[in-house]
Amino acid sequence: MQPSWKLWKAFQIGSEVSLSELGNNVNLDLRTIERYLDLLEKVFVIGKVDGFSRNLRKEITKNSRYYFFDNGIRNALINNFNDLKTRNDVGQLWENYLFMERIKKQHYQNILVNRYFWRTYTQQEIDLVEERKGKLFGYEFKWGRRQGKHPSEWRKAYPEAEYKTINQENYLDFIT
Repeated sequence: MQPSWKLWKAFQIGSEVSLSELGNNVNLDLRTIERYLDLLEKVFVIGKVDGFSRNLRKEITKNSRYYFFDNGIRNALINNFNDLKTRNDVGQLWENYLFMERIKKQHYQNILVNRYFWRTYTQQEIDLVEERKGKLFGYEFKWGRRQGKHPSEWRKAYPEAEYKTINQENYLDFIT
């Protein structure tokens, strides 16, 4: 793998990744990009999450998001081990941490779940959508003690779904 490819991917945690755009930026074939990402998933360096949709007209599912199993690997790739107070990517690190710790919790507790993210063409989004036992749960991750706004399109499209902001005040219940 070319170093520029790894760096470009490392800066994209928690964001949608267009494989064709990634391939164009680093001058690699789309199939090569797909193979590299698949390999990184198989060796537990990154985890992939797809978009959730039951209404394809309003919801975006074309691209996927990727998270690092270990934020330290991501930090090493971008050579940034600065204190959180001086970083401009704290929100991304927080989202990555919560996402991966949630997966570990569910694995250890043997909880079967389908995981997605959700976004609309009007830029409303939810960081993590879980589908468990036929029910939907939406989670928005916020650094600090902020509360996320319940997306109106989510509430309208999925009125039975639960929605919760995960922040520094309540994250331990979410991951332990």
